[in-house]
Amino acid sequence: MKNKKIIYYETYEDDVVKNKNQDYNIKKNYKWIHNNIIYRFFSNILYVIAYILSFFYCKFFLHVKIKNRKILNKYKKQGFFLYGNHTQNIGDVFIPGHVCKNKRIYTIVSQANLGLAGIGPLLPMLGAIPIPNSINDTKKMCDTISKKIEQKKCIVIYPEAHVWPYYTKIRPYPDTSFKFPIECDAASFAFTTTYYKRKFGKKPGIVVYVDGPFLPDKNISKKKRQEKLHNEIHECMIKRSTNSTYEYIEYKGEKTQVW
Repeated sequence: MKNKKIIYYETYEDDVVKNKNQDYNIKKNYKWIHNNIIYRFFSNILYVIAYILSFFYCKFFLHVKIKNRKILNKYKKQGFFLYGNHTQNIGDVFIPGHVCKNKRIYTIVSQANLGLAGIGPLLPMLGAIPIPNSINDTKKMCDTISKKIEQKKCIVIYPEAHVWPYYTKIRPYPDTSFKFPIECDAASFAFTTTYYKRKFGKKPGIVVYVDGPFLPDKNISKKKRQEKLHNEIHECMIKRSTNSTYEYIEYKGEKTQVW
């Protein structure tokens, strides 16, 4: 590919995509769970509209294909967690909804996303759960996640945290977010986004592979369960990422370049 874009990075935690409200923080009185009937009604309406629009975006713009989605069928009546690699700025908002199309999804996101002009304030209605800064809010976030699992919903987590557009490998990530399936005693699945060169167009097509379930091992301590779950999903994603056959953007670990 001629004139391939190159992004330079220093660490795997570099934030190569930034927005104007990167330092946005949720308010102290942020409402984590909404029981108001009117709010929930409009939330459901907005979700349906977003789902329909995202179908066309994923199919005709991103050219997404999803493999092995049928393994989720046995968990239609259970809440579960979905872990993926973070490689699409907008697509990663929509793709999980089509991975588990028969279940409402809720996604753990950076607070900066809620500061986006226009769409930011609507994200909580679409299922965004922001990562808080305070201990008090962290407990509320955990309670929210547990509540959604009890309601048989899907919690989407991008453990790499920062989006690296079109990155074809799996970055190292901590086991922090893997405590949730342990505390909720719920199944986890991996969905790995890979890229291939299309016959027409510059941008690659996308194939998403779904794997699992990964279940907490109750024969070991909670800490060991968390580590084991992390290792199993990380290794699975690394293996699936080798199916990428096209590098649209090249990443070089030399110095940071702003996206």
